[in-house]
Amino acid sequence: MTAYPPQPWNLVADAHVSIWRVPARDVHPRALSVAGYTSVFTAWIAYREPGQLSYHELLAAVPVRGKRTTCTITQIWVDSEVSLNGGRELWAIPKDLAALQFTDRTFTAATGDDWIATAAFTPRPGSPLALPSRFDVLQDRDGTPVRTPVGAKIRPALAAADWTINPAGPLGYLAGRRPFLSLALPGSELRFGA
Repeated sequence: MTAYPPQPWNLVADAHVSIWRVPARDVHPRALSVAGYTSVFTAWIAYREPGQLSYHELLAAVPVRGKRTTCTITQIWVDSEVSLNGGRELWAIPKDLAALQFTDRTFTAATGDDWIATAAFTPRPGSPLALPSRFDVLQDRDGTPVRTPVGAKIRPALAAADWTINPAGPLGYLAGRRPFLSLALPGSELRFGA
């Protein structure tokens, strides 16, 4: 097994996030919902120096009940065995390996079996927004909840996003839909874990 740093991981990331409104039944049994719909957060994230690790990631997460802002990561792909092993062992995050290609504004993800998604982001004018600087990630390990605190310094800005999602792939429940909000979060600083 590839060794990974002990927690917490101190990371620097350039992220592009889209938020979708989806029937909760299509996503996760514990997802918080209003009138049967939940929010799905998808993110393309490039971790880079001076953070502890450098790798790429595509994830989907949903809000769940917690003492403060809390989410569960439902699907996640990385291009780093170090990140995969650490995420699974430390925090029960269900990371899988994928081929991830990033440019400044375009992103693709595929596994050996098939493609997952592509996206292109375009910055929009507007002031940076404020989002929670602390949240929890809640995962399940064999029926036992694993709660991980995350601290963040972020300055998100509005963006437009054009996604293409494989309808037969793992994010197929988002195919044919459009996100209601997309953001760019350059130079985010994250402290992941206790």
